[in-house]
Amino acid sequence: MPTLETVVKNGLETSISPSEISGEETPFQLIVKRFIKHRLAVIGSIFMLVIILVAIFAPAITPKEPYQVYDEFSAPPSAEHWLGTDQVGRDIFTRLIFASRVSMMVGLGAVLIYSVIGTIVGAVSGYFGGWVDILLMRLTDVFMSFPSLMLILVVVSILGPNLLNIILVLGLLGWPAVARLVRGSVLSLKHVDFVKSGVVLGLSTPRILFRHILPNAIAPILVQATFGIAAAIIVEAALSFLGMGVQPPTASWGNMLTDAQSLTVLTSQPWLWVPPGMMIVIVVLSINFIGDGLRDALDPKTLK
Repeated sequence: MPTLETVVKNGLETSISPSEISGEETPFQLIVKRFIKHRLAVIGSIFMLVIILVAIFAPAITPKEPYQVYDEFSAPPSAEHWLGTDQVGRDIFTRLIFASRVSMMVGLGAVLIYSVIGTIVGAVSGYFGGWVDILLMRLTDVFMSFPSLMLILVVVSILGPNLLNIILVLGLLGWPAVARLVRGSVLSLKHVDFVKSGVVLGLSTPRILFRHILPNAIAPILVQATFGIAAAIIVEAALSFLGMGVQPPTASWGNMLTDAQSLTVLTSQPWLWVPPGMMIVIVVLSINFIGDGLRDALDPKTLK
């Protein structure tokens, strides 16, 4: 741990760290500096911040209700309805804004669940090794052997298509990749000197794992989780498009694209499918750019 040095500044004693004395940057400052240099990651972060704020303050942005039906059906964009209305007569702009809540809930909720599960499974497997490692990794292989989308469709059809079930299904089926990633990190860290010192000092296994090993393996988990949010949003949109995801009248970018199955809509009513399609593309690209920036910024080879 860095120590504090006492210096006299303007007649007062002040404690500063050695990094401040030498002018060196801390690892966190290096990470932030490298992330900012990744321009696409910064742009993606700005877009995501805007979308998150829109999702949070959706009722304050538009006075209309997402379920309100007007007497104009499939109306083109106008001063009254900025992005037009759908085939039922609902305002597309309003539904687009409220649909961002669904995508953020699915992405963050599913990733949070499977990151916790995958981290615990990977940490236990990598630290204990032996038959525990073999058992958990074979279980992971079983989950990874099934086509993910087909398995999700089957489970959702059994449980029922709704927002909570989609989050749970994506969360409970997405952990194998995180488990393998964490296992590899733990395998490389458990032979490091500070871990061996903790064992010699008699520290408990949970404390060694969660206080000493996992904090040093957080970088790959964070990057994986970032890309996982984009993947979860795409899967939710695909399920909703197929009618197995979020059900109407709840607004979702995926079920808003359902109208695009008609050739007439595709050719003559682009306001029904272009806005939700563009939102999915923008959000997924932004999250992927953020993931690329985090991967470069958290690369341990560059933090010197």
